[in-house]
Amino acid sequence: MANSSNEVQVGSRDKSSSWYTKTDPSVSETTREVLEKYSKIPAADVVAHCHRIRDLAWEIYPYPCIGTFRFLDLSISLLPVYSEMVQRLRTGEQTFLDLGTCFGQDIRRLVYDGVPSEKTYGSDLKLDFMQLGYEMFLDKETLKTTFVAGDVFDAESDLNQLHGQIDILQASAFFHLFDREKQKKVAHRVVKLLKPREGSLLVGRQVGSVKPGEYSHRTNSEMMFRHDPSSWKQMWDEIGQETGSKWDVQAELHEVVGAGNPRALPTAEQQQLYEDVRWIVFSVRRLS
Repeated sequence: MANSSNEVQVGSRDKSSSWYTKTDPSVSETTREVLEKYSKIPAADVVAHCHRIRDLAWEIYPYPCIGTFRFLDLSISLLPVYSEMVQRLRTGEQTFLDLGTCFGQDIRRLVYDGVPSEKTYGSDLKLDFMQLGYEMFLDKETLKTTFVAGDVFDAESDLNQLHGQIDILQASAFFHLFDREKQKKVAHRVVKLLKPREGSLLVGRQVGSVKPGEYSHRTNSEMMFRHDPSSWKQMWDEIGQETGSKWDVQAELHEVVGAGNPRALPTAEQQQLYEDVRWIVFSVRRLS
């Protein structure tokens, strides 16, 4: 669908963009808890703090998830396997990688819940966002997370140092950025990053659909594949066959609420375009 002549393109830092929310963000209880109790930000200052961090991040790169405050959604604690993750990681004997970590916000949730930060890793394309995370959470002197700037598609990236080192890997809002062929390449990299043993775990949440298939990417000219549970399991069956491994895949579709709710979009045309969109929440556990 062609953009109208007066629509601000994604990638523009123009604050008249529909991706730049001008109203105060809705800060969830779990996010506010981390900002107030972990970062020690006074309750009255939380919203202003979020605005300031959003504007700094917007200047780094104006991603829609930045402009619409989606980075405030610490969705990791909503995953069905979250309690298991915390229990495993609290021992200090297992490692965690957040792939596409942005500010490392989900890592802070884990650390707040008692996970030793020195056993956590975060990776993203832009080191600037990960550095800004220290300013968002005011923990530059205390957080021991290792942040790695790297491209998951680059065979020579610094992610190589983590191959075979990770027990639990989160990839939320990540696979859905790509078409199915590229998603399989990401999955192959995930298999390399995880320890090659029973119990290694991939978790996450991403855009899915009741009608799985290729869709036009709303922020660039490429395609993106949206899964339902069946298509997600099928892809991981293929990955297992190609890597000589076996995986237990759990996945379910959830209604999208909040800023991403299709019914909250401004036009009927946009609402219809995204009416089949859901969140797909998943865990992929290595069996052998």
